[in-house]
Parts: sequence; structure tokens; C-alpha cells
Amino acid sequence: MRRVLPDRQGSGSSAKRIRESSPITAGAALRDVDEGEGPVVPRRDGKRLEPRQKTAGGGAGATGMVAAPDRSGDKVRRETASGYLRAAGVAVRSAGGSPRVWPPKPATSAGVSTGFCSGNLADLDSKPATTGEVSTDSATMLQPGRAPSASACEPYREVIEEAAARGRNAMAIWQDLVDDHSFKGKYASVKRFMARLRATAAPEARVVIVTAPGEEAQVDYGEGPMVRDRESGKYKRVRLFVLTLGCSRKSVRLLAWKSSSRVWAELHERAFRQLGGVPRVVVLDNLREGVLTPDIYDSALNPLYRDVLAHYGAVALPCRVRDPDRKGKVESGVGHAQRTPLAGMRFESIEDAQAYLDRWETHWADTRIHGTTKRQVAVMFAEEKPHLQPLPVEPFRYYQYGERTVHLDGCVEVDAAYYGAPPGWIGRRAHVQWDGARVRLIDPKTGELLREHLRQERGHHRILDEDRPLRTPQTTEALLRRARGAGQHVGAVCEHIHRHEGEPGVRRILGVLSLAKKHGVPTVDIAAKTALDLGAPTYRFMRRWLERRPPAPLTLRQVDPLIRHLSLYRDLIQRKTGEPA
Repeated sequence: MRRVLPDRQGSGSSAKRIRESSPITAGAALRDVDEGEGPVVPRRDGKRLEPRQKTAGGGAGATGMVAAPDRSGDKVRRETASGYLRAAGVAVRSAGGSPRVWPPKPATSAGVSTGFCSGNLADLDSKPATTGEVSTDSATMLQPGRAPSASACEPYREVIEEAAARGRNAMAIWQDLVDDHSFKGKYASVKRFMARLRATAAPEARVVIVTAPGEEAQVDYGEGPMVRDRESGKYKRVRLFVLTLGCSRKSVRLLAWKSSSRVWAELHERAFRQLGGVPRVVVLDNLREGVLTPDIYDSALNPLYRDVLAHYGAVALPCRVRDPDRKGKVESGVGHAQRTPLAGMRFESIEDAQAYLDRWETHWADTRIHGTTKRQVAVMFAEEKPHLQPLPVEPFRYYQYGERTVHLDGCVEVDAAYYGAPPGWIGRRAHVQWDGARVRLIDPKTGELLREHLRQERGHHRILDEDRPLRTPQTTEALLRRARGAGQHVGAVCEHIHRHEGEPGVRRILGVLSLAKKHGVPTVDIAAKTALDLGAPTYRFMRRWLERRPPAPLTLRQVDPLIRHLSLYRDLIQRKTGEPA
């Protein structure tokens, strides 16, 4: 059904329908103005509606408007008509498109229209209804300012460029502009402006890293293929480990179900053995399996990973944070494997996937001509292999590690067993390493070995004698050693007591040692010899003998260096009392 424009006496509802119709095209409006025709409104298909004589019937003819014939041959300057229409505040669309900005609808009531929608071009010269606060002239809505194609961020170009050079993102820059420069634009405007800046910025040249043969290897993780899990029967994504030599670009690619500190270290060990040698430096990312605390100057390495590399004579060199170009060779190796042999592949077992990857490595990856060196990878690896360090005779003995708190009993707990720490460590954290045979306690700050214990059964303690608290009762063996140290006969009496009385005799052995402390070791040893000679090697006999033994004669000396002369005491008394000599 065709849309028509009513005459000047049309109803308000008809005017409303016309106002909601498609915007005027520039070419149609210009042709009507140049040819002096009546009011014209175009349809969405580009054809015009022209005035005709009214007919008696209904439909389109009843309104006095019919479809105008196509005049595609007319020569019209679209730019001229567009300028007139924009000046009048009328939305103009391009051919086959919609206007970028729709103007506000003018005020319209029954029989009254203050906008251009009445279809009479003479209305362009009429003054619209305007009050102190309301204006229905759409042309007054256009405010002078920047060009429509210019960005709202253009006046702040220098500020944005300076902030972007410091690494600030679009959100931070937009917030700074709003707070410091009263910026009225939206975040999307700043985001688009920064995207144009990055597109026009000249690319920075990349650093070329050249390494000597056998000097460096780069390692990284990537996503591997889909492999069926034997337990669940579902396909799961496995991890792809890649080690690439920096000189020859020889790569070793291994697959693993999951990653951990031990798996990460074992993959390095397998890669070294496949290469037949060890590089001196291993460049890695700051993943948790290799680096505990990233730092530019002194990163804290995973102790297990550090010990594995030390066992093979290599050192780890973590990259700086957000600096993947430092290990670009292995990044390229990961992408090469993902795009070429593994893309779209599924395997029934991880062994099949690894065999397929090894076959591709041998037949294609090693025989390719590298794009940078322009030489075959296998030939370059044959030249680099003699420069690798030899493999150690024995593989690394893996252990588990963790942090433990020293409890009130002075022990740390490992697999439900308890191992003593040195005195003074209660409440402190210690690094613990353990395997199937030993448990080691290490100072977390200095790396010093604090204690090393043999593995103990679950629920039992293993504490060194020097680490026991002072109030801890001594064992029977320790008491007998003390007794033998007190004297030959004292030790014999204590061994006799323990041999004949067993556990209850421990307290009597403590009594004999207390006698030695009270009366002196030589005297108690004489008492023990007497007890053995008389056949009564008991604590009670020795105590009674010492109590009834006649005391040693007391001898006094008149002259001794410790005895002062009486004249000194006389002079002191006279000075204190003030009496004359």
C-alpha cells in the first residue's frame, strides 16, 4: 500500500503518518524544487508521490497524490540538495541506507504542523513556534563545534599519546580525562581513538637473539590434541611441552595429561635424554611449576625444578613478565605443532598421539629448511650436539616438597609421621623435602639443611637427642651411659640394678646418680666398690654407707693466701667507728 502526503487541509493524524515515514532523499527533493512542482514526499523505494486531480473513488487518488514516474535520466547534483536539507534540519540518507542522525520530531497537533513534514516547501521560510524554553525548529538543535567525522578525543591527542606511551590502557586514560580535563565523551570514544593510534603507529623492530651452540634452550607449554581418557571414556585436551634449542631450532615435543612440579621436571629430563645432552641455560616463562615468585632481578625458583636442573648442570633463566619475545623460538615451535600435525586430530590414547608426533618430528620437522637460518634443522642439530653437556650417570631422585609449621612438640608432620626440628623453631615455617627414604628440614631463608631424618612409621616420632626438651625423661640407655661416665664401680652397680630389677630399677639408678652429685664422684665410687665387695650392689646400701661413713678430719690452716691479716680488720673497725688508733 502506497504512502501519500495529504494536502494543506489534511487531518492531524495524516500528518503524523507522513512524519513517521522515510526521510527525504536529496535527489528527489532537488528535482521537485528545480521543476516547481507541488509538495512531494518520496517512498522507501526512491519513487516520488506527485499531486494529481482528485477522483471520486477512494484509495490513493482520493488524497490527490499518486506515484510519480521514474526520472532516472534527470541530471541532479545530490550535494546541493543535501546541503539545503541539512540546513533545514531534515535527516538525509544515502542511497540504499539510513540517516546517521534522526532529527527530533517537530511539534504537531490537529491541523497544525510546525515542521517540514507538511510537504509545502514554503514552510522552510516560516518561523516555527518558539518560546523561552521550547523551540520546535530542528535547525536550532545543531550546535557549532567539531566536524561530525572528528573524534571527541582529538583535542586531547597529546595527553592520550603520552599516557599510552607509559602503558596506560583505554579505561585508565578515559578516567583520567574525566577527572582532570572534564572530558564529556564516553569510554568507547577513547577506546576507538587508541585503536586508531595503534593502527597508525610505526611497528617497532624486534631484537634478534643469537645463541652459541649448546648454550641455550627455550621451554614452554601449549594446548595439545584431544585424547580419549581411559577412565571416563571422554576426549580430553592434553598438554603439549616443547623444548627448542636456540641455535639449531631442534625441538622436542612431549605430551602429558596434566602439569605439576614433578611432571614439569620429568618432561625436562625426558627432553634432555632425547637430545643426548644438556644445554647450559634454560629460558622459561613465569609459570608456577618453574617459578614461585617472579622478579626482574632475583626470581624465586621452584626448589624441585632448580635441583633437577642443577643435577643436569643447567641453570634456569625466567623471562621478564609480559615479555614473550625473549623465548620466541619455542613460541614458534608450539604454534608450528598446533597448526600442522595436531590441528583437527583426535587420538584414542596418549601413546598413539606421542608416536604420531614423534614420527612427524623425524620425517618433517627435522628435515625442513628453517625460514630464518635457511638451513635444514637436522644438519644444524648435528653440528650443535657435540657442544651440549653430557648427561649424568644416574637420573635425578625425585622428592616431594612443601612448607610445614613446627608444632608445640617441636616436630613437623609429614604423611602422618612426626620429625623433630632444632630448638627455637616452634611456631615457625620450615621447608620440608621428603622421598621414600629420608625427610629433610631446610631453612626457608638461607637454604641451610636443619635436620635430616629417616622415614618413620605413621603415628610415630623421630627426634634427635639434642633436640629433646630439657624436661624430657632420659631413656634407660642414656642413664647407663651417664653412670659409666661417673665412675667404673658406679656404672657396674647401675648395670646390676637394671639387669636384675628391670624397669622399676630406673628410679634407683637415678638415685645413685643423685648421690654422685651430692657427695662427689670419688666418694660415691668408693661406696660403689664397697657395695660390690660386700655383695650388696643396691642404692639403699650405698646411701646408708655414705650417711654412716665417718666424716673426714677437718684441718685448719693459720696462714693462707685467702686469710687476711688481723691488723686489716682492726684498721677497718677503727675507721668505721672513728676511734683513734
